[in-house]
Amino acid sequence: MWPGVYLDTELGSADVSSVGSRYRLGALADSTSGHPIAAVNCQRYGPSEIHAPDPESSNAPMLFPLLVSLVALCVSSDVPVAAQSGEWRSYGADVASTKYSPLDQIDSGNVGDLKVVWRQSTIPEAVRQGRVVRAPSVVQNTPLMADGRLYVSTGLGTVAALDAGTGEVVWFDPLPAGSERRGGASRGVAFWKDPVTDEARIIAVVGSTLVALDARTGRRYDEFGDGGEVDLTEGYDIRSVSEFRWRSAPVVVDDIVVIGSAMTDIVNETMPARKEMPPGDVRGFDVRTGEQLWIFHTVPQEGEFGNETWLTGTNEDRASWEYTGNTNMWAWASADEELGYVYLPLSTPTNDYYGGHRPGDNLFAESLVCLDVRTGERVWHFQAVHHGVWDYDFPAAPNLIDISVDGREIRAVAIVSKQGFTYVFDRVTGEPVWPIEERPVASGNVPGEWYAATQPFPTKPPPYEKQGVTVDDLINFTPELRQEAEQILARYVSGPLFTPPSIIGEGPQGTKGLVQAPGLVGGADWTGAGVDPEAGMLFVSTVRTPAVVGLTRSQHPRSNVDYVMESLDIAEGPQGLPLLKPPYGSLVAIDLNVGEIRWRVPNGDGPRDHPVLRSLVLPPLGQAGRVSPLITQTLVFLGEGVDRGMVVSPVGVGGKRLNAYHKRTGALVGHVNLPGGVSGAPITYLFEGRQFLVMPIGWSDMESEWVALALSE
Repeated sequence: MWPGVYLDTELGSADVSSVGSRYRLGALADSTSGHPIAAVNCQRYGPSEIHAPDPESSNAPMLFPLLVSLVALCVSSDVPVAAQSGEWRSYGADVASTKYSPLDQIDSGNVGDLKVVWRQSTIPEAVRQGRVVRAPSVVQNTPLMADGRLYVSTGLGTVAALDAGTGEVVWFDPLPAGSERRGGASRGVAFWKDPVTDEARIIAVVGSTLVALDARTGRRYDEFGDGGEVDLTEGYDIRSVSEFRWRSAPVVVDDIVVIGSAMTDIVNETMPARKEMPPGDVRGFDVRTGEQLWIFHTVPQEGEFGNETWLTGTNEDRASWEYTGNTNMWAWASADEELGYVYLPLSTPTNDYYGGHRPGDNLFAESLVCLDVRTGERVWHFQAVHHGVWDYDFPAAPNLIDISVDGREIRAVAIVSKQGFTYVFDRVTGEPVWPIEERPVASGNVPGEWYAATQPFPTKPPPYEKQGVTVDDLINFTPELRQEAEQILARYVSGPLFTPPSIIGEGPQGTKGLVQAPGLVGGADWTGAGVDPEAGMLFVSTVRTPAVVGLTRSQHPRSNVDYVMESLDIAEGPQGLPLLKPPYGSLVAIDLNVGEIRWRVPNGDGPRDHPVLRSLVLPPLGQAGRVSPLITQTLVFLGEGVDRGMVVSPVGVGGKRLNAYHKRTGALVGHVNLPGGVSGAPITYLFEGRQFLVMPIGWSDMESEWVALALSE
């Protein structure tokens, strides 16, 4: 329980807990007697008492509305303006990536009454324009809602506007003549409104171009870039770029569009793995003209801060920064508009599991980097993994939230990770809120590899996911399952977090590589976390899917790296069940004011209906689907994922439900059955006085759709 956090009862009660606020409001006094007849004390992030007016006071009836207004001031002070208006203007609700809305029309008492009110294909008929083209089965796009319209990236990778009440197409940006597909669907677009003229634009990455569209009409701006487009490959890199890739949503801060890059990672033997890969640099563009204003090199170039962390390999004739690439920001940034700072979650350098060609700590790989959005200059950074060889990149946007720690008010940034850590910093200075310790970790024996002697371990909050693998972590529903699981584990190398990858052994005694937990899909993944900015709480969706990391010598004729991961695999357990104990998918609530986990619950049934488990009386085991939370005034919504994805667990992933959990307790208060599994982050908004939930759904046997839920009118 979180005492002093929520408004759970009516104002007429004697003592009601409230949320924090920037304001301190005193008592309301009876003008005749001078006695207090109501009190509102909204002290920042501290328990606040709201006392109802004295019913015997003659002024009580007229003071109720004033009291309500004061309470509303307290509650809404930390909530972004767009959210307060019932809109959803950024991928994560706001540029702080809170994924929060204060809307409360849908609550624990009526969430079970939600109905599907409209469905729309991710390639609507109007967008198809008579072409026979099938929408993908899974689309991860999250719409925006502003001024009564939804703005989406379609299943063709183009942009469309939908009516927020009906889902009907209002306008769309067509494919060029003769083109069947411009680029894969992105995860989202950006909305920007001119503070002077009120002109609104939609900013999107379409294929390898940056475009700006009139939010009212969909018209392209000829003055933006070259004829309405900015070629994102032009002048991008000292190496050749055959294809620019980025699927995440831009963020617009101080009239500057910030976008990342997602140059293809080399992960297995089926691809021509080369050490000279394009870098995943981050750039800022003028929102009006498309002019590139700055570029931040995620692999620091000569003379730049961090360049010295890229050493020269044993058999190399130049420093590794000269050729190493990736270090992508394949997720999206968050921003503090008041400070003018953007926060970048960066990923692993080339290649993910072998770093012998890039000795050194390798800044700014696997780092959180704070930039001045006006200049692109680094303000501060934190590296979560030194010389990464585990694919433990930061996969999702950081969450900005104000918290109170031991009486100190802190403008914080929290970021979750694949390895199950939550890192929390003062977002102004970059100082950790709680100590982060450098602890010794094991070295491996892969030829030519360079190993960091220590890795950072946050002391608070505790990990939200199981880290490392021991015999005690193995599945144990029955003695037979445990015995078989032990036999399986013996085929692999295992150990604590940051156990290095190993080479696949030869002969009958050779191991099949490392069982890595968390694996390459987390812990947390691109779905990330959301926060309650009023209570200082963070909610993260996590999965338990250990990966097999088996290195092998690269044999591809166009490769020039020594080792690569053989394939993308999840560690299978006995009889098709998971290798480790449940839960296989969870929702975890973390109180960032104290750095403690308040509750965790499994999300979904998991493999309870497996033939071996069917006769056992088991609680929900959790679905291993990658899903994103939505936080409202009283609820946390979480889907169960889809049955397809980059990696599938032994028992499959996903479920065709949207679950609703009570924010304080984690209790499942209701669910909605859907035509498919939730494949992207859901949103909520208010349209014509009615609260809607909208999300993309998909399944292997259907075309992807956006589906809208609402209560009956």
